[in-house]
Amino acid sequence: MGVPPHRIAVVVPTPAHSTVAGPLTYRSELPLAPGSLVRVPLGRREVLGVVWGEAVDEAGAAPHGEKPVAGVLEGLPPLAGPWRELVAFAAAYYQRSLGEVALAALPAQLRDLSPQQWQRRLKRPQATCGDAAGPAAPALTAEQSAALAQIAGGSGPFLLFGATGSGKTEVYLQAVGQVLASDPAAQALVMVPEINLTPQLQARFTERFGAAGVVSLHSGMTNPQRLKAWLAAHTGAARIVLGTRLAVFASLPRLALVVVDEEHDPSYKQQEGARYSARDLALVRGKLEGARVLLGSATPSLESWLASERGRYRRLAMPSRIGQGPLPQVSLLDMNLQPRSTVVAPQLVAAIEERITRGEQSLLFLNRRGYAPVLACTACEWKSECPHCSAFRVFHKIDRTLRCHHCGFAERVPRACPQCGNLDIAPLGRGTERLEEHLAQLFAGARRPDGEPARIARIDADTTRAKGALEAQLGEVHSGAVDVLVGTQMVTKGHDFRRITLVAALNADSALFSSDFRAPERLFALLMQAAGRAGRDAGQARRSQMWVQTWHPSHSLFAALARHDYPAFAAAQLAEREAAGMPPFAFQALVRAEARTQEVAQGFLREAAEAARQLPQAHQVTVYPAVPMAVQRVADIERAQMLVESASRPALQRFLAGWQPLLHAQRSRGLIRWAVDVDPLAI
Repeated sequence: MGVPPHRIAVVVPTPAHSTVAGPLTYRSELPLAPGSLVRVPLGRREVLGVVWGEAVDEAGAAPHGEKPVAGVLEGLPPLAGPWRELVAFAAAYYQRSLGEVALAALPAQLRDLSPQQWQRRLKRPQATCGDAAGPAAPALTAEQSAALAQIAGGSGPFLLFGATGSGKTEVYLQAVGQVLASDPAAQALVMVPEINLTPQLQARFTERFGAAGVVSLHSGMTNPQRLKAWLAAHTGAARIVLGTRLAVFASLPRLALVVVDEEHDPSYKQQEGARYSARDLALVRGKLEGARVLLGSATPSLESWLASERGRYRRLAMPSRIGQGPLPQVSLLDMNLQPRSTVVAPQLVAAIEERITRGEQSLLFLNRRGYAPVLACTACEWKSECPHCSAFRVFHKIDRTLRCHHCGFAERVPRACPQCGNLDIAPLGRGTERLEEHLAQLFAGARRPDGEPARIARIDADTTRAKGALEAQLGEVHSGAVDVLVGTQMVTKGHDFRRITLVAALNADSALFSSDFRAPERLFALLMQAAGRAGRDAGQARRSQMWVQTWHPSHSLFAALARHDYPAFAAAQLAEREAAGMPPFAFQALVRAEARTQEVAQGFLREAAEAARQLPQAHQVTVYPAVPMAVQRVADIERAQMLVESASRPALQRFLAGWQPLLHAQRSRGLIRWAVDVDPLAI
């Protein structure tokens, strides 16, 4: 008699609302280790799967109708146990299928390779780990040394609470260096919130540790680049992985340290598919792998701050800037005292002109790209509404288009009002493109120290679309070729501009009275981070300034900003949140539904709420009524949401797990999709 085939559990890619939540059973002639990658038949397709272990028969399951494994990706080490545990945790916690999370975490090109193509790929020369030592590390300040000593001597998690310009990156570099030196096979993962921050970080790590052992992982890479970097990490050839949120799932079999820079940044939360928080998963991963986790920020999230207050994280304080330069002086400009048409207050114009004549740089940020948010007719009620969304199309003067920033619909600006024929249609409001034009007029006569006219430049999502455009524009700022930089919040994060001595926020009030309870936290972090771009050169720090144009200069948020007092701001916000029973003192999930009509979307949510009443945890959870989303129609699809809240995280998790089958069982005619968002950042 022959040896009976092995029955193995394989995780396969499953659509978001598939009833297949766990592994499927296949048969294999050979035993396969958990974590092995295989090609298996699924319906009429052949797909990549991950072996999850031996198959376990469920009661009533047909025992021997399994299909055979089609092929094995040989020569590739299996995915490690802690990686599989991380994926399983993420799938369960964020209410997604195991296959969706596991396969999305692997490079797209790997998912498409047959075993034969994989063997050809294996024959290419692979990256080898390099230990080329770069320049010697600079001398540390007393605060940096104390932080580093605690990281080396403790288990964490650590919250590095360091002022902008205090040298957090150097602490990351030396913490990574210590880990790599202590174990010749150890690996480190360093995460940043946005792609545009990876090139400068990679330059610093490559300079310190050599190019061979450092790789990047982010969504801006091509599929072959991502596969190459992933393989280098998976095989241990790369000892340092730098990346954005998707890097939290990188296969690092010898992971010893995880660094999450700017840990407060909302970009760490995935907004589609499995809506995971990479910051939170980094903490879970550290626990599973026995790796130290270091979170860093000048303005920590209130969740992390509370955890450090309660002793769950060890807080490491670095309040001083390198070179002992002071933080910028904050000046509030009361716009109630200016004419209503004022764009840039005269005092701010004078301060910027002073910088231009001294050869210093200024940064003005406005979180609204385009020329104007709305184009309107002066004779009738017409405005540039998007026909497919409940939002206005933005006027982009540079190419004379009206463009919806939600669905992407664009068309040329009409010559006359489409409604009444009036030729006088005018822009309302102001975006970065219009601000750049206005500043060019204001400083037309300003001269640099060499007698050349002042140069205004703009950096936002519109000017950086082309490959390499952002790097080129940042290079011009660093070289001193730009005198006044205009941008959205992408220029306020993490950049080490040495020549900027003035930063101004022109429209800081929009988030003060938002219905989103997290808006003040995000605004304070944004303004503190923006202020941190000024005076980073210690020689110029004493004359660095942060200007804020506001209609509410007496608001407590600005009072804390003027003192650079994050702890006071955090204490006030946490007291408000605790009194209102809001996160981090409560735990939330959103159920979102999309349909052709608002009635269908809300009807699905109402039925779901009704079904939830039968769940045993229902008494521990509050289910709020279904409401339209803030932008309720996007690309002709109506969107609604329903908030679910509990004072207990385990109770909420048990409730959501019990609710999932009921949601899957619901059938609503006209429903397009639904999704659960656990720990949502925007409500």
